[in-house]
Amino acid sequence: MAEDLFIDSTLTKEEKYQALLPQIEALVTGEPDLIANLANVMAALKETFGFFWVGAYLVKEDQLVLGPFQGPVACTRIPFHKGVCGACYTRQETILVPDVEAFPGHIACSSASKSEIVVPVLKNGAVKMVLDVDSDRLDDFDAVDQKYLEQLMKLAENWF
Repeated sequence: MAEDLFIDSTLTKEEKYQALLPQIEALVTGEPDLIANLANVMAALKETFGFFWVGAYLVKEDQLVLGPFQGPVACTRIPFHKGVCGACYTRQETILVPDVEAFPGHIACSSASKSEIVVPVLKNGAVKMVLDVDSDRLDDFDAVDQKYLEQLMKLAENWF
């Protein structure tokens, strides 16, 4: 099991993802506990990229419920039809939002959040959770984030 992350701070964002993903895979390999794996993934993402907020919302009954996260306190429950996380659940696809104020129905868990990317974890055609990443800067996420966060969430399918 890996106990430390080794990410060179001079790397580009894409190179950081390329260095981080195998380390996360090593960190979670052999660990069957969903919460433990999610907690380590959120910490690894926060440590590597300094995201304002990064966390998981787990599907429980008819809503998304807050799971492990890193950052300021957050909304505990999100209905499937509300906000960016709810839209991600409903559409079953990644949603990249350059300006959260321009997203219809955005839920402001923190007024400091300016942009967001939300990635679903699907298993057998059903969303099991969403990864929510917020930035305190506008237009902070791009196709590089989407590509690698989606790869990471493919790994998370095995935890359900």
